[in-house]
Parts: sequence; C-alpha cells; structure tokens
Amino acid sequence: MGSKIGFIVNPIAGMGGRVGLKGTDGVVERAIKLGAKPVAPRKAEEMLREFISHYGGGDKIDWYTCKGKMGEDELKKIGVKEIEIVYQPSTENTTSDDTKKACKRFLKRDVDLILFCGGDGTARDIFSIVGKRIPILGIPSGVKMHSGVFGINVRATAKILHDFINQGLTIGDVEIMDLDEKLYRQGKWRIKLFGVAKGIIEPTYVQVGKTSFESVSEDEIREELSEHILDEMEQNKDCLFLMGSGGTIDYIAKKIGLENTLLGIDAVYNKKTIGKDLNEEKILQLLDKYKKTKIVLSPIGAQGFILGRGNLQLSAKVIRKIGIDNIIVVATPSKLAATPFIRVDTGDPDLDRIFAEKEFIMVVIGYRLRRIVRTQTNKF
Repeated sequence: MGSKIGFIVNPIAGMGGRVGLKGTDGVVERAIKLGAKPVAPRKAEEMLREFISHYGGGDKIDWYTCKGKMGEDELKKIGVKEIEIVYQPSTENTTSDDTKKACKRFLKRDVDLILFCGGDGTARDIFSIVGKRIPILGIPSGVKMHSGVFGINVRATAKILHDFINQGLTIGDVEIMDLDEKLYRQGKWRIKLFGVAKGIIEPTYVQVGKTSFESVSEDEIREELSEHILDEMEQNKDCLFLMGSGGTIDYIAKKIGLENTLLGIDAVYNKKTIGKDLNEEKILQLLDKYKKTKIVLSPIGAQGFILGRGNLQLSAKVIRKIGIDNIIVVATPSKLAATPFIRVDTGDPDLDRIFAEKEFIMVVIGYRLRRIVRTQTNKF
C-alpha cells in the first residue's frame, strides 16, 4: 500500500489575475465575462506530469480525489488509472463548500497528505476542515498566495511530493493567511492569519508566509529609490513605465507625484499616469502603442517573487513583449536580507528558463546603488 494522497483542484483559482480582478472570491461570473480562462487545471496537470516524468512513483501513491475537474480529470490526463473518487460536486460551478466537503471525505480515508491546486482561499477552506490533523501542500495557482503551504512553483511542488513520499521530510507548523479580496480591489491590503496548519518544512522549495517590513529608517532608503526611478523616467521620456504593486512601489509612485493603484498595475508616460489598475489585455494594447517599455517591480517580502504572485496581469506574453532586460527591480536592503532569491514563476517554462539562464538580477537598493541577487525559477 502506498502513501494516501488526497488531491483536489479548485477550478476557478487564479482566473481573476490576468483580467485584473485580484482574485475570484465572489466574482467568478465577472471574471468569465472579462475573458478569464481556467488556470488551476493546467497548473495541476503540469505538476502531476512533472512528478511522474521526473520521479515516477505513481505506483507508490493511493490517489483519493473528486469527480471531474476537481481532480479526476487531471489525474486521468497523465495516465493514472487507480483513482478513488470520494466526492462529486452537485453543480458545474464549484464553490468553497465543495472543497470543504471533499476534505471531510479525505479525513474519513485517513489520507497522509492533502495536495491541492489553488490559492490562499482554497488553503483556508481546507484548513477550516482538517486543522492540524493532515499536512497540506499547495500547487501555486491562485492570485493570492501568502500562506506557507505552497511550493514555490510547479517543479518544486513535484519534488516536495516525491521527497515527502520517499524521505518523509519534516512536518511543521505553517501559517494559513488570506487577503480580504473585497478590500484588495479597493486598493487596501489587509492580510489575516486564519490559523496554523501542518505543512512541509523545506525552505528551498516551499515559500514562507509573506512578511511585511516596516521601519522608520526604511523611508530614507525609499526616498533614494524614488529619486532613482524619477531619474529613469526623466532620462527615458519616450518610454512607457508599468508600475507594479505593493508598498514599496506605492511609496515611490506617490513621491514622484503619481496617482497609484496599491495592488494593481498602472501605466506612466512622461511622468503622468495614463492607465490605472490594468488587466493583461489593456497592457498589451499599450505595448502595441508604445515602442519602448520598462516595468518597475519589487519582490514580495520574504518570498522574493517579482512575477507570478499577485501580478498575473504581467503574463508571459507581456514579459516577452517588453523583454526581461527592461525589468527594474527595487528593494530596500532589509527586504533583501530576508529574500535569498529573486523568484520568478511566469507559467511559461521557456520564459522561466531565460530567467534561469540569466542566473542573477540587478536590484536597485538606493540611489544609483545596485546589488546582484541570484534568481530562482522552475529550473532551480
């Protein structure tokens, strides 16, 4: 008998990212109308294929999952034949209740691990049922991923699953976080700690919970970062600047005198905001209009992601069109001290490979002051 893995996919996770909705909680229909496409099923399948092709081991697992697009479809696509269906959703459009009901069935089957594909909302739903009784491992797919249960990318999650089955790995306490999407869409950042779950402790491959850095001395450094970006804009007056999300970028934008969306992507030309809270489609339209573009990004505190977390509007298609050499990364030294890598998860293996081959990225840490930081992608 192999390891008993409860596998669940939240089919709508991540759909709101590229259309600029900052999540799908309560706005699934709106996301679909804006052209959002399912993300989680593809991510789940990628992870499973990675696991089978690199590690084999499918015969070492007893799979328990849900009917159809909540897990069964993805397992069948990669050739897994021995599957026990423990739950069937009653409607085509699944909800958090379906996730919770499935987890109750996992508890009855006494699974060793719950492997899920989704975001913080899915992690929260799972935790609300299983608590600390079963370890949780997340395949990153949502717009919001601040909890400590997620692998840093698809490939890392496959390796974690393999090591868990074959080596045991260390099980420890991890934080389940979530960001209030309603406030998030209003530009307010409120992250809540919902509880402490059991997760896999592997810092190289599992992302830690998001850390917010606050320090009075940081303001002086942020002033320097603002001056640096202002100089960039003045020296490149024919260039479109896309301003990323987060507190550091928000501070810079306001110091420059720009209107800014704290948790969205804005466009700036000639030091004036010409587009606010843009989705992927609107960004691509601007890229067709302007020949030269730069992106200003700051890594998520402690996690180190500049792409693939909270800014899915900056899709692989967008990044390819702009070029990775036109990405400006800014961070305070204290944030970098807790961020060993600049991490990228674009969802496009070929583009991730380009970042991996680059190996290092220059991070602006003050006025005309840069530090070299190693990059980490699906290629490790």
